Amino acid sequence: MSETFGVVGAGTMGNGIAQVAARAGFDVVMRDVADEFLARGLSAVGKSLQRDVDKERLTNDEKQIIVGRIRTTTEVADLRDAFIVVEAVTEQFTVKSEVFKALDAVVQPDTILASNTSSISITKLGAITQRPDKVIGMHFMNPVPVMKLVEIIRGAATSDGTYQKVHALTEKLGKIPLECHDSPGFISNRVLMPMINEAIFALYEGVASRESIDGIMKLGMNHPMGPLTLADFIGLDVCLAIMNVLHDGFGDSKYRPCPLLKRYVDAGWLGKKSGRGFYEY
Repeated sequence: MSETFGVVGAGTMGNGIAQVAARAGFDVVMRDVADEFLARGLSAVGKSLQRDVDKERLTNDEKQIIVGRIRTTTEVADLRDAFIVVEAVTEQFTVKSEVFKALDAVVQPDTILASNTSSISITKLGAITQRPDKVIGMHFMNPVPVMKLVEIIRGAATSDGTYQKVHALTEKLGKIPLECHDSPGFISNRVLMPMINEAIFALYEGVASRESIDGIMKLGMNHPMGPLTLADFIGLDVCLAIMNVLHDGFGDSKYRPCPLLKRYVDAGWLGKKSGRGFYEY
């Protein structure tokens, strides 16, 4: 079996997954559509590892070896020998389905195709390939190098063999795999996003200020960051996309996205990445 670990997408999640895989000893091929995205992704890996060097958790030589294990490419065909490919592109079914079709055509017949989706159906992604039994969800948490959880999602057709291989691989990456079945938002976002959405409703209705809402959840519920700060960190566009998946998937009004969330996304106030969300950055 080849020990090449494929990653599609060099953004925050993709480069984090590439870093973790390289650190676990795999040869990584990271693919994105443009060289500038790949350069940015590789630079983020270097900066992240440098923090470990500064804290003396890693030597400079070890850092260079890890970075050296990551090869970048704009060609899907360069992933042909990977034993697994983890997709980490935009949270839109149309974009992900194109990636899965392209991968299905070039990788080996026994290659596992995993998605880092935070809410999209693994069953639907599997159904557009010729290998639905080898399609699975590997939902890493942000920031990937730090967070221990990988939510493993089985689609309707995912085989036990695929699940067992991915479970073992997740542990080899130094992560903790926890399993759930394919359902809108899985567990993480089915529980988290309505809480964030409810916090936005409380702000929208003038129940409390942003500082009070976040402070109450931090100090009272021992959350490391308040729900509005967390929404800014995740990206308000991503929060809205997940709320829409929950609303469409369950057809239940309790998942209706708050109008204030929609307004902020329309305004381009997406949180930390755009310099403004519920807070200014």
